This record gives sequence, structure tokens and C-alpha cells, in this order.
Amino acid sequence: MKSLTAFWNILLKDMKNYYLKPPNISWGIIFPFAWMLMMFIRTKSAFNMLEVFPGIIAMSILFGTTSMLAVTITFERKSRSFERLLLAPISIELLVIAKISGAIIFGIFNSFIPVLISFFYFKVVVENFTALATGIILLSFVSTLLGLFISVAAKEVFEAQTYSNFFRFPMIFLCGLFVPIASLPLLIRPLSYLLPITYGVDILRFSVGQNNILAFGLNLLLLLAFCSLLFYLSIFNIKRKWIL
Repeated sequence: MKSLTAFWNILLKDMKNYYLKPPNISWGIIFPFAWMLMMFIRTKSAFNMLEVFPGIIAMSILFGTTSMLAVTITFERKSRSFERLLLAPISIELLVIAKISGAIIFGIFNSFIPVLISFFYFKVVVENFTALATGIILLSFVSTLLGLFISVAAKEVFEAQTYSNFFRFPMIFLCGLFVPIASLPLLIRPLSYLLPITYGVDILRFSVGQNNILAFGLNLLLLLAFCSLLFYLSIFNIKRKWIL
């Protein structure tokens, strides 16, 4: 019960204090929304919308979650409140789960806007709602953990955003969001398979009946493996920086 209370209080504090911070609004909401609006204006039919549907959702989640962690972790490092949380009588694993939960919720919320517009305006037909929901949730998890892994290394918000952009912008082109991986040069293509967002986008493509690279089950296993790896790498970095 004490652990549940601690989890809820940390999550509530993050949601209350950080959701409307300027970096979150600019990178987490305005940037993906502007890109989404550009793609919607460019798209003239439901068929064309189907091509960019997975990419718009993935980008909204990626920028929303990583921006959230860039704000929460760096602000708390600067005010030294993160160090105080580490002294609390809860496990580091529970602390990390509480810190990332708000960003995961933020990422899922960010995905609702392009999904609803695609459904009700462009009449996009989803063939597998389970795959769509799974892709959105797992993309939110893995993007959040990627943001946590990056943010732990930064001391200021602008540093965290800069480090995040170093990964985020290449992912737009390498992970099949808008450019099919098969269209990339052969030398660059292996990089796509080293990035977790690739497999989330592949699940979203599968959900709307597009050609996916790997089977749904394999994509699911790879995303879960990336989530586990990033989770424990982040915990290792936190212990190395603040505890060991």
C-alpha cells in the first residue's frame, strides 16, 4: 500500500508540474501537431492518408514522450529533488516506473489526435484494432524509456532536448515513418533494424493492412526486449551517477 501511495504521488506530481512546461508544449505538442497538419494538408485522399498514418502516430508519440522525460528528469536534477526521491524508502525500479508513467500517458494521449482525425475525417479503415492499440502502447513505452536513457545523461533541459533530437530526427527517416525502409540505401538500412521505433511502426502498418516487414509476434517480442534493455540500462546509469 505504501508503494502504491508513493507511485501515485510521484505520478500526480509530475503530471501537475511538468505537462504544461514550455519545452513540453513546443516539442511534445506543437512540433508533432505542425508536422501532422502539414501531412493532412498535403494528403488529398484516404488512400494517401493510409500511407502516412503510422508515421504521424509514431512521431507524435516519440516527440511527446521524449520531451516529457527531458523536462521531468532535468528539472528535478537541477532542483536536486530527484536525489531526494532516491532517498525515499522505495525501490529504484518503482521510482523509475512512477517517473515514466506520466510520459507514457502523455504519449498515448498525443496519439489520439492523429488517430481521431484519420478516423473521422479521412475515414481510414483499421483492420486490426488490437494491433493498433498494441503498437501505440508499446511505442509509448519504448519511446519513454529511450527518453529516460537520454535524459539521465543531461543536466539541463536544452541539453536533454539536443541529445533527444540527435536520435529523434534520424529516426523519422530511418524507422520507416514516412520513407519505406526498403527505399533506403543498403548501407543505411541495417541502422533501421537497430532502432526500436522501426518495430512499433511496423505494427501500426500491420494494423491498417499495409505491408509490414516482420510478423506481428516478432515485432512484439523485439519491442518488449528493447523496453527491458532500456529500462535496466537507465537504472544502471542512475545507480552509477547517484548511488554507486
